Amino acid sequence: MKSDSMTQSENSEDRPAQCPCVKDGFAALPPELRPRSKKKSSLRQVTCPGCGLVYSTNRATDLCIECEKKGVKAADDDGG
Repeated sequence: MKSDSMTQSENSEDRPAQCPCVKDGFAALPPELRPRSKKKSSLRQVTCPGCGLVYSTNRATDLCIECEKKGVKAADDDGG
């Protein structure tokens, strides 16, 4: 009798408390079809048109700091 009660408690510990589908309703979908969480950052990833550097920025211009210091103009810049 004692071994039966231990077997039941061991079995309940092995099983998860909830079905995984309750925790994540999209678990069955492939990663590319799952909804994406909203970005928490205002940064965007850009490529500098002057030197090709890929970096993150929250500025309106796509030029990196170095190209901006050198006076490089962006292709879509009015020069205004």
